[in-house]
Amino acid sequence: MRLLLQQRPDGREAPRFVQLMLEADLLGGWALVRESGQIGGRSQLKREQYLDRASALAALEHARDLQLKRGFQLMFVQGADAPK
Repeated sequence: MRLLLQQRPDGREAPRFVQLMLEADLLGGWALVRESGQIGGRSQLKREQYLDRASALAALEHARDLQLKRGFQLMFVQGADAPK
């Protein structure tokens, strides 16, 4: 599952983005991968490990809600079971 959030451009600099991805690992756990940065510039990647899908999905939804409160807009959702 993948979510892409982006801030509105203000004309002075490139907008910022946050990408949230859920990935299954080889040992049966789940990883929440967060990539953030400025469009066209450097980005930062963070990975958090979870034992089960439910807790990873809850962390993804929490991270999404925090970014929405900060003024980001949901631009793209990929995945059959995307959170509402």
